[in-house]
Amino acid sequence: MIRLWRRDAVEGGAQMLSSAELAARARRLELKARRLVDGRALGAYDSVFRGHGIEFSEVRAYQSGDPFSSIDWKVTARMGKPYVKRFVEERELTVLLVVDLSSSTDFGTRQRLKRELAFEVAGVLALAAARNNDRVGLLLFTDKVERFVPPLRGRGRVLCLLYDLLRFRPEGKGTDLPQALDAANRYLKVRSLIFVISDFQGTGPPRALRAASGRHDVVAIEIHDPAEFELPRSGLIEVEDPETGAREIADLADGVTRRRLRGLAEAEHERTVRAIRGAGIDRVELRTDQPYAAELAAFFGARARARRR
Repeated sequence: MIRLWRRDAVEGGAQMLSSAELAARARRLELKARRLVDGRALGAYDSVFRGHGIEFSEVRAYQSGDPFSSIDWKVTARMGKPYVKRFVEERELTVLLVVDLSSSTDFGTRQRLKRELAFEVAGVLALAAARNNDRVGLLLFTDKVERFVPPLRGRGRVLCLLYDLLRFRPEGKGTDLPQALDAANRYLKVRSLIFVISDFQGTGPPRALRAASGRHDVVAIEIHDPAEFELPRSGLIEVEDPETGAREIADLADGVTRRRLRGLAEAEHERTVRAIRGAGIDRVELRTDQPYAAELAAFFGARARARRR
């Protein structure tokens, strides 16, 4: 997909910042995320994402109406009267934030860069997970896995992860999502909740998505800028693909050219949507020119309703 603008200064991205400046920026991001989570703007995270199984809770005396299949026969024989095993839904989750740092995310024409929005969303999800006492980790990728931070618990974990996001300077420019998902499958030893935050350019073979969704609960969070589809009437302009460096001259005053470029962008987007849906993965689409809390809340609400069916 062709890109028309790039800004080199990302929130804590390519700039050389001091540790104090990075810490301050991470703290501001955390406070913004905290306001959204505290205000319940995102809905009830804990009622939407739960553990993936059941765990033993206790043995108690049999009561009328208890299923016979729940009787613990060993304890019953030892105590001389029937006892049952009680199980509860597993609450503990392992959450992994898989964040795209490829060059195409260093793009934005409205309120923020796509990468800045990705950082904010990652912060909100990390804080929601920490509030729920879930383990949360981070995997950063471009055309390779750039960094992996193992999932751990603790509210201080959120600030550490945001600091990692802001200070990290990726080596790669392209996108290799299949490699990132393969790495996540290797690193995660238990079924986990994976949020993939990306513009999903260069999504790769759908089988990588299917393989990940077969082992984990995967949620795709697509981030776009409106200028990727609605090109301005700006006359002759040199356009560049930020991931490959390929350039060409385009006349954006020409309607045929604008329609051609828009058609290419929409076709790529449609292929991505089909690949995600075909893999059975939940999908949320966010834009750099719109508030994201309402979109996330709507997704959480729809997922909560689906769980209750």
